[in-house]
Order: sequence, then C-alpha cells, then structure tokens
Amino acid sequence: MNLALPILVPVLPALGAAAGLATGRRHPGLARPLAVLPVAVSAVLALVTALQLGTGATLDAATRLAPTGGPEISLALHLDGFSSLISVLVGLVATCVQVYSTAYLKDDPRYPSYAALVSLFTAAMFLVVYSGDLIVLLVGWEVMGICSYFLIGHHWETADARSASLKAFLVTKLGDVPFLFGLFLLGADAGTFRITEVLRTATGGGLDHPTLIALLLLAGVAGKSAQFPLHTWLPDAMAGPTPVSALIHAATMVAAGIYLVARLLPVFLLSSAALLVLAVMAAVTMVGSALCALAQDDLKRVLAYSTVGQLGYMAGALASGDRQAAVFHLVGHGAFKALLFLTAGVVIHAAHTNSISAMSRIDGLRHRVPDAYWTMGIALVALVGLPPFAGFFSKESVLTAAEHAAHGEALTGRLGPASAVPAAAGWTVLVAGLLTALLTAAYAARLWLVAFHAKPVTPVAAPAGAPYSPEIDEADPAHAEPAAMRWPLWVLAVPTMGFGLLGLRSDWLPALLDGEPLRPGSETMVLGTGTALAGLLIGWAAWRTVNARAAVQPARVPPQAGPPAAETLTAPAAPAAADPGRLLLGPLYGPAQHGFGVDRLYSALFVRPTRAAARLVRFLDRAVVETYVRGAGAAPGWLGRAVRFAQTGNAQGYLNALLAGAVLLAVLVAVGS
Repeated sequence: MNLALPILVPVLPALGAAAGLATGRRHPGLARPLAVLPVAVSAVLALVTALQLGTGATLDAATRLAPTGGPEISLALHLDGFSSLISVLVGLVATCVQVYSTAYLKDDPRYPSYAALVSLFTAAMFLVVYSGDLIVLLVGWEVMGICSYFLIGHHWETADARSASLKAFLVTKLGDVPFLFGLFLLGADAGTFRITEVLRTATGGGLDHPTLIALLLLAGVAGKSAQFPLHTWLPDAMAGPTPVSALIHAATMVAAGIYLVARLLPVFLLSSAALLVLAVMAAVTMVGSALCALAQDDLKRVLAYSTVGQLGYMAGALASGDRQAAVFHLVGHGAFKALLFLTAGVVIHAAHTNSISAMSRIDGLRHRVPDAYWTMGIALVALVGLPPFAGFFSKESVLTAAEHAAHGEALTGRLGPASAVPAAAGWTVLVAGLLTALLTAAYAARLWLVAFHAKPVTPVAAPAGAPYSPEIDEADPAHAEPAAMRWPLWVLAVPTMGFGLLGLRSDWLPALLDGEPLRPGSETMVLGTGTALAGLLIGWAAWRTVNARAAVQPARVPPQAGPPAAETLTAPAAPAAADPGRLLLGPLYGPAQHGFGVDRLYSALFVRPTRAAARLVRFLDRAVVETYVRGAGAAPGWLGRAVRFAQTGNAQGYLNALLAGAVLLAVLVAVGS
C-alpha cells in the first residue's frame, strides 16, 4: 500500500481548516468548497485505504519524532480492521455534516470559522484512529477537546452556549488529567509509547501496575465518552449548532474514548477490578440516561441522553471483554445517531422550536418534513434495536457478549483468557442492557408519537423549570429545506438499514475485526427484541392513556393569583398532563428531568467550595499580600522623609552635629575604659 493514502486522510482536513481560517474573512465564498472538498476526499481515501488493506491485515510505519531520554515518541501509523472501519465512519459522517451545514448555516456570519473547526475536529479524530503512538494519539485527543469548546460555544452571544462550552471543556479536562498520568505510567511500564509494543508487553504480562493504569485511563474515557460520573457535559452541549451535535455524538469525540479502550483492551484484561468498575460505570450510565431521556422535553436533549446510554452499551461490551461487539455498535450507532441529529435539525427548523410538546401542537408537522419524518423513523427503529436494522444486530452482539461473560465464557478471542472477565461484570451489563432496551423503546415511542402524531391543541406555555436550550434559527421555516439538508439524511439511512445485514451475512465484518463470530445468540435475541417490543407497547399505551385523559378533561378555573381577568378558562390539554413520560416515570419524572440532581451535587461539592476558596484567596491577596507589598514600598519613603529633616543645608548646624558626635564618642570611650 502507498503510505501517502493513509497519511493524506488526516492531513487534508487539517489543511482545509488552515486555509478556511486564513481566507474565510477576506474570501467568504471559498469557505464552503474548503469545508466540503477536503473532508469528502479524505472520506474517499479512507475507504480506498480500507479496501486496499483488506481483512485480517495490518500496516505499521513509524519515524522517531523526538528523543526523550526514556520511551521514544514516534510519528507512527497503525492500520487494521478497527481503524479502517471507524475511519470510514468518520469520513462519511463528517462529509454529511459539512454538506448539511452549508445550508443549515448559510446566513451565519461565522460560518467560515465554524467550517474550519469542523474540518480540524475531523482531522483530529482521524489522527486518533490512525495513530500508532500514544503521545500522538493524545495530540488528536486534546485537539478534539479544544475544537468542541469552540463549536459548542459557536453562538457565544447566548449565555447557554458560553456556559455549555466551558462546562464541556472543564469536565473533559477533569478526566484528561488522570488520563495523562495513565498514559505516562503505561509508557514507563512498557518502555515505549508505540501501541503495538505496549500490547505485546501487556499480552506477555510485562506491566507492573495494570490496575492503576486501567483506572487512570478510565477517568479520561469517562470524560470524553460521557460516562457516569463525568457525563453531565453532553446534554448541555446541545446549545451548539445541530450539525456539531451530530458530529460529536456519532463519529468523533465521544467515540474516541470507546475506541481507545478497544485498542488497549489487553491492558484492561489484566485487571478484573478495572473491568468491574467499567461494567458498573456502564450500567449506571445506561439506565440513568434512559430514565433522563424519558423525561426531557427538548428534542436534542432526548437524543443527547440517548447517546450517553448507547455509549454505555459500548462500554459494557468492553467490560465483558468483547471489543468486536463494542466497535460494531459504535459504527452502527454512529450512522443512526448522526441521522437522528440531522433529522432533528430539519424538524426544529420546520417547527421553530426544540420542544417536543410544542411540536405536538403543530398541525401536520410530519407532512411539512416528509424526508425527516421517514428517516427519523428509520433511525429510531435502529435505536430501539428491531430487526433487520443495524442497531438490532449491534445491540444483540453486546447482550450476547455480556451473556457469555456472565457464564464465564467471555468472548475475548486471542486478547486474553476468558477467566480475565469477572462473571459479575457480565451479569451487571446484561441486566442493565435489557432494562435499558425497555426504556429506550419507551422514550423513542414517546418522541415519535408526541412530536408527530399528537392532536394539535391551543398553544400553552412550556412547563416551567424544565431544562430547555432553544437553538438560534439559522433557516427560514417558511420554506422547504434545501437539498443539502435532505440528501445527507438518505445517505445515512442506507447504513442505518443495511450495515448489520451486510456485515454479518457474509461474515466479512468479523473477519475485518478479530475474526470471532458476531451473530447474536438466540436467548439474548429473544430477550432483547422482546424487551424492545414491550417498551414500544408501553410507550404507545402511555401515549394513548394521556391523550384519552386530555380529551375528557374538563376545563378548569385556575387559582386566583391576580386580577379578575385571570378567571379565564385554560386549555384542556397542558403539556405536562399530555406527556406519557410523566405517566411512566411517576415520582421519578421531576428528578429525571433534571438529571437526578447530579449537576446540583457537583455544584455543592465542587463548584461552591471552589468559589469560596477563590474568594478567600482574593481576600488574602488583597488584604494581606498587597498590604505587605504596599508597606514594603512605603517604608523606605517614610525613612527618607525622616532623614530629610536632618538635611537643612546649614553648614554651622552640620559642624555642631559633628562636634556633638565627637564629644559623645569621646565620653563613651572614656566611660568604657
């Protein structure tokens, strides 16, 4: 293979980003071609590279970057089936996002910088995927972090965007600090930062601190891939433009953490404790995020919590020792989640709101956006995990991996012994995965039915106190969405529908990865599909129930809280009463709507004490340190003024003082002798 092909894959988007930033202000007409063409060419090159590499083959190339006196840092390239598959996903989603953005942000004055940052974001993810050196991988990892800060805060004139971008940056950096120490300790133990050498050392049992290394790396993964307890930044990141959400949630930033653990899974297989921690983290993330998604009114926040839960599935597969299932679900999820966010952008522009309850009051919304309506339905079926869509096969592969791990037969392949995975990890992931499948189907049905199939009613204000982040409207909802916002939906619908069947029918996908079978087991397939169907029926029944109650609910007089004019009758169906999520969750609805108070807990434990400490430091700096500094500067002045009184310029006075001093010295000498 010509090494120029894989090298150009990350280089072209980076060059496009540099050119876009350099010319965007002076020549805004060049911004769109500089955004789309380099990323599209990189996507094609990634596909060509994957085809040339084939199945079961690897490619390694490296050149030393810098001597360190210890483990060397190399500009290394490592290609195998995992990197090939994920690079194709990144290229496909990034190209669709760039094309979609040309219409979505057509009137945005900051589009050139936005497009350049998306290209840089894409280049950074390509670097993470292709890198064969942990330090070079870290560079791409951190570039994605800073790009996410700027892209989430694209609408910096709004307070929500500013706070969301800062929160995303700080929370992910909180995980990156131990992650950095974990990389350094891993390099020190292995004697190298080359990934192939690290894995060879780990497989041979040559690591001295595998548990500590794995736990430190998991902290960074929890931040980047939004796993409990560092998941809180991702729902708030919805303040950014919708295409950015599609890119972050589907193929770049949140996928990087899962990819890293999959790449370094032999290291994690050396520590049963780390795998158990990962399993518990995944289980809490899956179930908690699904409950939160069932209570959200903001369409994008529903999808954000859905992403958190699906990442929990991937982490659960890794905790069960099966990286094939994790990457399979990562790629399938990348296709249908990008599709969900892009369709959400179309629906939001047509409805002029992010609120699902507000969409339910718009007559004929599904007829205004037929492309988005059908493709969102396809993506939601894939999210639920019904056959024959990609989400069914990938989700069932995760549950199958958990089932095998629960019975002590973990599908670790040639990476390590099956006994390395504790059975408790398998049971934890299996039970949480089935419960999450039920909840996922319920909130998917709620979203679909409430947004598109509710009977329109008199407009009523949105429920007070609910987290809500309305997005700035970049398109005119009075006109049909342009083709650039429609055809990417159908492009992404193709892998959403066919990736699972295509990958498993001829078994080329397992051959591309580790060579182990990926077909779902019969027991887990029945359980997984059964719970998904039960969730759909429960969501549909709850929707029918709340609508029936709303239809017969008599008009009521509100409490007297103002002038007599307040005695008008209210609308018969308020959003809170017609929400099936409220009926399904009951007393959990309020806590789930606010993320079970995790943000409040962090505010009480970390934010407020940090602010109090900052105020104390400010007081000490101004009242103590500055007082000392000012005193140290003023003391010589005081001394100078005191001495100045003796400097009169009178020669007779100077002689008298000199004589008095001589006499005083003589007396002292005489007395002393």
